[in-house]
Amino acid sequence: MREQLEALRAAALAELGDRASAEQIEAVRVRVLGRGGELTEVMRRMREVPAAERPAIGQLVNQVKREIESRLEALQERQRAAALARSLGEARLDVTLPGARIPRGRLHPLTLVMEQMLDIFASMGFEVAATQDVEDDFHNFEALNFPPDHPAREMQDTFFLPGGMLLRTHTSNGQIRVMQHRKPPLAVVCPGNCYRRDELSVRASPMFGQIEGFMVDRAGRVTMAHLKGVLSEFARAFYGPQTAVRFRASFFPFTEPSAELDISCLLCAGAGCRVCKQSGWTEILGSGMIHPNVLRKVGYDPAEYQGFAFGMGVERQALLKLGVDDMRLFFENDLRFLGQFPSFAARSAS
Repeated sequence: MREQLEALRAAALAELGDRASAEQIEAVRVRVLGRGGELTEVMRRMREVPAAERPAIGQLVNQVKREIESRLEALQERQRAAALARSLGEARLDVTLPGARIPRGRLHPLTLVMEQMLDIFASMGFEVAATQDVEDDFHNFEALNFPPDHPAREMQDTFFLPGGMLLRTHTSNGQIRVMQHRKPPLAVVCPGNCYRRDELSVRASPMFGQIEGFMVDRAGRVTMAHLKGVLSEFARAFYGPQTAVRFRASFFPFTEPSAELDISCLLCAGAGCRVCKQSGWTEILGSGMIHPNVLRKVGYDPAEYQGFAFGMGVERQALLKLGVDDMRLFFENDLRFLGQFPSFAARSAS
């Protein structure tokens, strides 16, 4: 058995030369040291060795095993070091190269426009209150003086949901919900998304942002003059101090009297151009004194309270503010378009 062990050691070490490949190293390890390996078979036959020779043979077995394991470990470590060196050489990093420029993100232009609008109203003492997008008929129509057969409902083609619910067609539902749970004095703006069955086009979208605002107090304390003052101040703060404003009589079911606010055309400064149809004016919002029927629906006595309300589309203001001629550009999320407003982003953030 001694001769067999010596021969096994010599053969294994001969195969484990300095140029042995990874496959050769693994083959020797399995053939010699594996569960069914040559050295394992020798150890199983130790019972055949005379008792007097067993200590010496056992010592030789351990010596051969340690020697082969040591050689295997040395070769494997050498190969790991060589692989690391090759990897470092192939993936050499030139620290003198300029770093990769990571584009800096910014808020969407519509978000910036809405935040700027809300900041202006907040500076005038208005509270910001967000309300729900999924609404019922009472809060979206009935409480706003839209009877079931009222022709004004046809102006807003609605997305109806199961269970008598719907997607709100305006943020005026916020006015009803706030007034139902709170008593005057109130000065609140309600921002959010609205939904109508409109095709996406240059000037329309099935989803759009809107800001509803209202102020209510004791009768005589909030008048049409206050409405004109608030909206005129907003227009000049948002579009610039040189902006001229005018109010035109209009109709909305939830206000009486009702008015639309126009500003001097930003492109021609009121001189008249194709965009403003040579009028020199551009309409930006609707407003009016809250209808007595609306006050009654929320439990207010019209003889005791009165107030005004207004509503404006965020996208419409953004088109005018940013000089964009197609609303669809705001929803396509083309970074080439969105990246055109860094100065506006910086001005809005300051």
